[in-house]
Amino acid sequence: MNDTLGAIVIVAALAVALLCLVAAIRNRPPDLSHYVGVALVEVAALVLTVGAVVAMIGGDRPTEVGTFVGYLFTFLALPPVAVSLARLEPTRWGSVILTVAMLVMPVLVARLGQIWEATGA
Repeated sequence: MNDTLGAIVIVAALAVALLCLVAAIRNRPPDLSHYVGVALVEVAALVLTVGAVVAMIGGDRPTEVGTFVGYLFTFLALPPVAVSLARLEPTRWGSVILTVAMLVMPVLVARLGQIWEATGA
C-alpha cells in the first residue's frame, strides 16, 4: 500500500474534520464546502484503493486478504454514508456526523497499513 497516498487521505480527512468541527461549534449545519471536502477525501480514498488493488493483482498481498478487503469496503463506504446522514440532519448534528466520519478515515488508513504490513509471524 502506498504510504504517500495514505498520508494524503489522512491530512485531507483531518482538514475536513476541522472544518466541520468549527461549523458544529458555531451551531451551523454542513454547507457545500463541507460536502465538497468530503467528496475530495472520497476521491483520495478511491485512488488509494485502486493503488492497493493494483498492488494485490501484481502479487503484493496483505497477510489477511479478507480483513483487508473488508476494511477497504468500509473505507470507501464511510464518506457517502456520512453525507447521506448529514443531509438527513440539517442541523449542527449534521456537521458533527461529518466530523466524526472524517476522524474515522485516518484510523481506517492506519488500520489498512497495519494489515498490509503484517507479516503473520
